[in-house]
Amino acid sequence: MNDEEKTESGHRHAFTTDAQRWLTHLKDFSRDNRKQPTEAENHLWQLLRGGTLNGLRFRRQHAIGQFIVDFVCLKAWLIVEADGEIHNEASQAEYDTGRTYGLQQLGFTVIRFTNHQILHQSQQVLNTIQQHLPA
Repeated sequence: MNDEEKTESGHRHAFTTDAQRWLTHLKDFSRDNRKQPTEAENHLWQLLRGGTLNGLRFRRQHAIGQFIVDFVCLKAWLIVEADGEIHNEASQAEYDTGRTYGLQQLGFTVIRFTNHQILHQSQQVLNTIQQHLPA
């Protein structure tokens, strides 16, 4: 089943219950997110890319299950999230709690940092991430 809806801007959004088509949309969305990172996401990516922490590689804006995570080290089962101001809102915090639980049920450890921490306390952020990585 596939329904389409127009937004105020006139763009069409497809809503589907077909799992394969839904996963394709999720992957397309994650690709778009990689092209437009926030300042904090871009800064953290520059610190994580290329296996700089224990030689382990991170992926950014990666689809896992029904979610797109900011950063993941698949070998360490570690997800790193960069939380902007919206994550301070009660409804978003509630969603984040459920999302974290769902990712933990898949076996991942999830750690979160505010954009402020990423931009202004980078070394502490990296130290915390490194504590969750195998030596």
